[in-house]
Amino acid sequence: MNPQLTLDREQFEIFHDQMDFFPSTRFMGSKSKLLDFIWDNVKHFEVNSVLDAFSGSGVVGYMLKTKGKKVHSNDILQYSSNIAKALIENNESIIDNEDLITLLGRSVKTNGFIRDTFRGLYFTEEENLFLEQVWHRIGFLNNPAKKALALSALARACVKKRPRGIFTYTGDRYNDGRKDLRTTLDEHFVNALSAYNKAVFDNDQKNSGTCGDIFALENRNFDLVYMDPPYFSTRSDNDYLRRYHFVEGLASYWQDVEIQTSTKTKKIKKYQTQFDSKNSVYNAFHKLFAMFPKSILVVSYSSNSLPTKEEMIEILKQYRKNVDIKKFDHKYSFGNQNHKIGDNKNSVKEYLFIAY
Repeated sequence: MNPQLTLDREQFEIFHDQMDFFPSTRFMGSKSKLLDFIWDNVKHFEVNSVLDAFSGSGVVGYMLKTKGKKVHSNDILQYSSNIAKALIENNESIIDNEDLITLLGRSVKTNGFIRDTFRGLYFTEEENLFLEQVWHRIGFLNNPAKKALALSALARACVKKRPRGIFTYTGDRYNDGRKDLRTTLDEHFVNALSAYNKAVFDNDQKNSGTCGDIFALENRNFDLVYMDPPYFSTRSDNDYLRRYHFVEGLASYWQDVEIQTSTKTKKIKKYQTQFDSKNSVYNAFHKLFAMFPKSILVVSYSSNSLPTKEEMIEILKQYRKNVDIKKFDHKYSFGNQNHKIGDNKNSVKEYLFIAY
């Protein structure tokens, strides 16, 4: 294999919108189809610094970066945090051909962890070895932004190669023969590196990113805070880690996480948050809104969630004088729910609460 990355930045200028470069995603709950809706309802505010408190796929933070805002992204998942560090915090570093030689170069000794732990579950023995080798070679890169780019690309390769892009089942029973599933994992990795390279740009702001529970965030001084937390719902499953546990573990090589070895999928024990249960979610929103007393609060919300729309309004009114509500009719699909598109039960109303 002799992969080539096209690194000529000038060719990218033919696109009229930097968002054209953001790598497509099937991330659960991604707001990629609601970006115009979100921006149209906040663009009149004169703000510079913005917090994307639950960054997920990173698409909203990236959109705000394209608008010239100083963006800080936070997420509890290392998988998501790597994307933010690669494309939002990073303004200039890319993977060049010398880096590519490092990433795909000579064989390195590994401990066989992926092959031993996940043998026969998601990828072939050869593919598991490839993941081990590349992960260890990423450590040879001396630039944190390049490491984030490479780790994000490696995770993207795994998701693209995996039927339905999730890790809630083992084997390949959902393999329908589509091109992504016929493409080799190393080809996916090189393609992902190229896609992430193209998405890197400088918006003349010092953007940043963190990984952790939002309530542990030290900096709380932002002009605007955008929030899209993992809402509690009795009608849908908001467990991101169950779907993406493999790439979340890969981000750190399963350091400081607990693999539930008794499960068929070898998933990671769920990170506990205050948004996980009906008993704690209401207090969680009170704490969240109280964290940012001087910020404009923008909350994405789906109609199948708790608190209810009416309850959310009442909570926000305790912290801000004005609460505007915008509505967007939306049919969502993620991961293993593509077959439900068009099902009325899969339709939700997306709301944007804007409190100031």
